[in-house]
Amino acid sequence: MFDLTTPWWEIILRTAVVYVLVLVLLRIAGKRELGQMSPVDLVVILVIANAVQNAMTGGDNSLLGGVLAASTLVAMNLLFDRVGIRLPVLENLFTSEPTLLLEDGKPVDKACQRENISLEDIEMSAREHGIDDLRDVHAAILERDGSISIIPRAGHKTQRMHRHIRQLRNR
Repeated sequence: MFDLTTPWWEIILRTAVVYVLVLVLLRIAGKRELGQMSPVDLVVILVIANAVQNAMTGGDNSLLGGVLAASTLVAMNLLFDRVGIRLPVLENLFTSEPTLLLEDGKPVDKACQRENISLEDIEMSAREHGIDDLRDVHAAILERDGSISIIPRAGHKTQRMHRHIRQLRNR
């Protein structure tokens, strides 16, 4: 249970390499993929997790090997968060700037295509803010976390609608 079949330093190194690789792959996938996962996105993430598990531990199935891999993942996450705040170059490597998707009610086509955002996605976000017509939107911005922020035209009141998870909603 506690006997490692792979050296501890190799598990840590393998886990760090896999962490960086998966982070880069998800970064290439784009902001929107991270912000709102579809069932297909969830399946991809689960399959990636299963595919890289042996790559991280080198086939070691011991409890200690799993603890080392999990601890390394958490440490890498904390390291990137803390260092990224202090080094903007590193932060920009793994995150991107917000993207203007809609300006004065008109879509910015190049940005929408580059970020793989449909007009329906923008309309849905506008409806979540109580706006039913995109002409009433001053700007729609795809944020770093994949969410779409809606800025209404002056004088238009918005009402933020909260998303509910059906299984958890009070009946």
